[in-house]
Amino acid sequence: MNKIEESPKSRPMSPHLQIYRPTISMVMSVMHRLTGLALYVGVSFLFFWFASILMGQNFYLFFTKIMQSLIIQIIFFFFTWAFFHHMFGGIRHFIWDLGFGFDLKSVDLLSSLTLILSFFSTILLFLIT
Repeated sequence: MNKIEESPKSRPMSPHLQIYRPTISMVMSVMHRLTGLALYVGVSFLFFWFASILMGQNFYLFFTKIMQSLIIQIIFFFFTWAFFHHMFGGIRHFIWDLGFGFDLKSVDLLSSLTLILSFFSTILLFLIT
């Protein structure tokens, strides 16, 4: 049985954020989680939209007027980016689930593609609509 008093005093410190240098894969992993959270919260816009339809024409017109404000349009731009980023991150994880792309070069490439494709998809969608 090992007692605490008998254990060595100079144990190595566990690695932490001051030791690790952030990589694109680490940042994209955190962003995947944050965009998932943003999508979860952002679905409330759909709820309010459906509720305004059910409550009648006056509520719907009031809701659409609010949705046309600049701040809401900016929020929707980032919400759309979060959707595409989370989608491409999910595709990246699906590729890993299939057993591909585990070498460092592929991991960095897939992470970069997630970021690039999410920005281009968002911009393309806003230019089309």
